[in-house]
Amino acid sequence: MEKILVVDDEKSLREVMSIMLKRAGYEVTEASDGEQAIGQVNKEIYDLVITDLRMPRADGMDVLKAVKSSSPETVVLVVTAFGTADSAVEAMKQGAYDYLTKPFQVDEVQLIIRNALEKRRLSTENMLLKREMASQSSFAQIVGQSEAMQKVFDVVRKVADSKSNVLICGESGTGKELVARAIHYNSARSPMPFVAVNCSAVPETLLESELFGHMKGSFTGAVANKAGLFEIANGGTIFLDEIGDTTPAIQVKLLRVIQEREFRRVGGTQDMKVDVRVVAATNRDLEKAVADGSFREDLYYRLDVIPIRLPPLRLRAGDIPLLVAHFLEKFAQESGRGAPTLTTEAMHVLLGHEWRGNVRELENLIERVVAFSTGTTVTDTDVRGWLHHAVTPQQSQGIPTDLPEDGLDLEGLINGIEKDLLMRALERSKWVKKKAARLLKLNTRSFRYRLEKYAIKGGRD
Repeated sequence: MEKILVVDDEKSLREVMSIMLKRAGYEVTEASDGEQAIGQVNKEIYDLVITDLRMPRADGMDVLKAVKSSSPETVVLVVTAFGTADSAVEAMKQGAYDYLTKPFQVDEVQLIIRNALEKRRLSTENMLLKREMASQSSFAQIVGQSEAMQKVFDVVRKVADSKSNVLICGESGTGKELVARAIHYNSARSPMPFVAVNCSAVPETLLESELFGHMKGSFTGAVANKAGLFEIANGGTIFLDEIGDTTPAIQVKLLRVIQEREFRRVGGTQDMKVDVRVVAATNRDLEKAVADGSFREDLYYRLDVIPIRLPPLRLRAGDIPLLVAHFLEKFAQESGRGAPTLTTEAMHVLLGHEWRGNVRELENLIERVVAFSTGTTVTDTDVRGWLHHAVTPQQSQGIPTDLPEDGLDLEGLINGIEKDLLMRALERSKWVKKKAARLLKLNTRSFRYRLEKYAIKGGRD
């Protein structure tokens, strides 16, 4: 519901305007003079302020300046007497949206108010579009045919229209924000805003203001009233990325807004109600964080109503060819050139890479491939040169001669050596599995088991 402040020293006119606006479904506050209005706009953010120009104590121009100082996005309409349009024109030069001339027709007033509020809505939507640049297609940006990803798609479809909160867990680069967007754009909330915030990227001192907004003067640098992201997301979805990195103080405030559906701006005195679905994401083990006391247990259970676990890329290597094709097409279109093709050997290198950075690492690699490729074909040598870490990095030479004081990951070390040798055997045998197995003195069944263990695809018998 849009909030409107009506400012006029004539009680009868102020009351008539208020009754008309309330009947139209707006939330209306009245001020009997400019000084009272300035106090109101310093305490609250309004969508629209309608102010008379000529008033005692502080006039309409003073109100206009106060509004534009405290809340620049608020739209202002000025009211002037017949024959004094020059003052209204001056007000428009100072930032007023339009003016009303007394006496005015009800239909005329309603039309101007609708247009003014539409301008406010468009301004907010434009801000969100610039902030997000979000693709509103449901699953278009999520690529995968593996069983693990099909399970994720099924969960998203089932829970999209639920009102329950969602917690998406997965390593960095697995596509948690894409899944959050898919949930939003497949829900009844899709016409409303999707607002994303990376909790780990904003300092604690600013995160509270970013999430809940602040009032002018509430801290150094708060030069104007500011709406928070929960307020902007009202009716839609807010995506809290890296929720596990929030501090206990922020966690308390998040718990309140999730439980009570209300919050208070920094420096504010009034509670604000919101209808927002919360989708959170983390690459941390929150159960462990709860156990060691770094994450609130009550907040965890409020967030983890619907859990979604995203698999790392190394556990769905079968999706790599699809992802490669998708990213090749994407970056080729952006660069206005034809997409190069990868040789079979180049694809084998990609299939065998560990992908610690998951899909994001693969996307970055393909972007470099397209940007620096001078021909139409990309070879395995090209791919190796672009990888941050070689596919077969002589891990056997990295075996420590002594046990480090802080210990080592024995299983990880052995697995790394085994995968390295499997890949070298495959490459030397031109990806003929029987020949590769013989090089490692393994029978076919044992060799196949190890390939499946490390999700190594491709090759021929």
